[in-house]
Amino acid sequence: MQSLNIYLCGVGGQGIGLLCEILLRAADYAGYPAKAVDTHGLAQRGGCVISHIRLGAEAHSPLIPAGQADLVVGLERHEALRGIQAALRDGGTLIYYNTVLQPLAVRLGTAEETTEQDIEEACRLRGCTVHAVFRADLADPRMQNMVVLAEIDRLALVPNIGKEHILAAMDDLMEGAMLAENLALFKQAAGGG
Repeated sequence: MQSLNIYLCGVGGQGIGLLCEILLRAADYAGYPAKAVDTHGLAQRGGCVISHIRLGAEAHSPLIPAGQADLVVGLERHEALRGIQAALRDGGTLIYYNTVLQPLAVRLGTAEETTEQDIEEACRLRGCTVHAVFRADLADPRMQNMVVLAEIDRLALVPNIGKEHILAAMDDLMEGAMLAENLALFKQAAGGG
C-alpha cells in the first residue's frame, strides 16, 4: 500500500481529534497500516490542535517529520497557513475550511489576518495543490470537520479509503443524535443525499 502522511490542524473545539480518529479508523477498516498522534496545546482555550496520521507499513513513528506531509487538512485559515509552513512537502496538497478564528495577535492588531490569497501564494510557491471548502448554510460551526471530510472523500485525497470505510468509522465513534447529524451532513456534503 502507498504511504501517506496527513497533518491535521485547527483550533480547539473544531473537531480535529474526531476527524483524526475517523480517518484513522477508516484506514483500519481499509486494511491500511496506520499510526496517529494528537498534540493539543491550549486546545480548551482556543489554542491550536495538531494531529498526525501516517499510513503505510514503513511508518515507524506517528510523528510526521517537518516538511514531509503529503496532505495538510486545516479547519481554519491561520492554522492552514501554519500547516503549509511547518508540515507540507513541496508538491503536496492542502485542503482547508475557509473560515477565520482570529488568533490573539490579530485581535490585538499586532499581526495581519491570513487571507485566501496568502494561502494560494504559499501553495503556488511550493508547487502545492489547494482546495478551499466552505458551506454558507452550515448551522453549527463545530461540524466544519464533516464538510471537510466529505470533500476529502469526494476528491479521493486518501487513496484506498472509501466512503464505506468512513461511514463504518463514524458509526464506531458516535451514537444517537450526534451520529445522525454528522452522518446526514457528511452524506449531503459528499453528494450522497
